[in-house]
Amino acid sequence: MHTETRRYRTGDRELILDLTDEAAEFVATAGADDGAVDGLLQLFVPHATCGIAIIETGAGSDDDLLAALGDLLPADDRWRHRHGSPGHGRSHVMPAIVPPHATVPVVGGKLALGTWQSICLVDLNVDNDVREVRFSLLT
Repeated sequence: MHTETRRYRTGDRELILDLTDEAAEFVATAGADDGAVDGLLQLFVPHATCGIAIIETGAGSDDDLLAALGDLLPADDRWRHRHGSPGHGRSHVMPAIVPPHATVPVVGGKLALGTWQSICLVDLNVDNDVREVRFSLLT
């Protein structure tokens, strides 16, 4: 198994960050010398307020996901978890909907994603602008 933790600055706004290119690069450098490794790429965020999603990006789906999460988990004062910015408690509920992990098959050294699938970090927490993602290649 090869593992690496990478840090990302997400800023002070809700964000969907595409990690697909970095995941592919990690697999390429962590795999066999000839690059033809088969296995599983596991991504995990060690945070209570963000998640990993496999979605289409760049065609509005990322904005649609943020809008849907906003409808489902409004940034208002209904949440019992009340420190930080208004609605911060919703960020602690979100990982039950968008889990803090994803597993992607790796075949011949390539991510076996569908044509329009991307691996994304989903972060609604505007109070924490630095996130870590652990990439682990299981062969």
